[in-house]
Amino acid sequence: MIGHSPAQTSSTSERIRRTVALLSRRGFALGPERVGILCMGGAVSESDVRWAVAASPELALANDLVLQRSDAGRAGAIRSRAADHATDAPPYLAMTLRFVRTLVAFAPFIRSVSIAGSLASGGFRASDDVDLNLIVDDGHRHLAYVAVNVFGLLHALRHRAKPVDDLTRRPIAPRLMTANLILERSQCHPLVRQDEDMAFELLMSQPVFGLDVFEEAVDANPALLDHFPQLAYGSSARIVVAASRVPVWLFPRALDGAARRLGNAAWRYMQWTRRNKSDALARVAYVRATMRPYTLFDEPDAS
Repeated sequence: MIGHSPAQTSSTSERIRRTVALLSRRGFALGPERVGILCMGGAVSESDVRWAVAASPELALANDLVLQRSDAGRAGAIRSRAADHATDAPPYLAMTLRFVRTLVAFAPFIRSVSIAGSLASGGFRASDDVDLNLIVDDGHRHLAYVAVNVFGLLHALRHRAKPVDDLTRRPIAPRLMTANLILERSQCHPLVRQDEDMAFELLMSQPVFGLDVFEEAVDANPALLDHFPQLAYGSSARIVVAASRVPVWLFPRALDGAARRLGNAAWRYMQWTRRNKSDALARVAYVRATMRPYTLFDEPDAS
């Protein structure tokens, strides 16, 4: 039921278990202190997390990460990503801020940009792409998708030497900037999705442009705070200021249809280039599943 979460009444141990399970679904894990800070239903102490791990047959502590026991074999790989993040993330964060400054200057219908994915969660590796969550003017979702990809390609041409994997390898230049989630402003008031996964997506996002628009979206969906009250604490992320923006009237809503066709063609082409990479296709399918009903190109005529 919207507006109610079992996290309000469940025990601390159960909240910790569900938090670890949520992290596992997203492919990463955190140490006891960080799990406590991000605990579903509100922050708990590190000692409570360690007690819950010791008392639960479903949880384990491996490489100083709190995991589901079934994920214990992945602890080394996850810890390796966290170590890489410390060295790989800073230059990519600076690069991303420069990209966002250019993007919002030439795409004034984009009202908020947040860093998401591994760069926000603490598991970024140089071979990853940078995930961005956007809030845009109504009727401009596909224009925003095309803008991110066009400017992303131009940006990536300057970084052809970037390490790649099956998800970020592209024929012309590496995949560097990705539109992870694009929401129209009206879709945020309120969100159809009020579940713990959507709440966690916003919690882990790092707004870097349009902080007021991002906070409006959080304020318009108080049920999300039932899952993660931490959302109300605000963000300490760096904020990009666009010195100037082109006039928004240059991008009427009528252009979104053409952008949809262009974006769909590009999407289908990218999926075709991954046709022999089952792991990459599975990862893309999973990410899109977690974003529904807000994914682009899910319509019957764009399948």
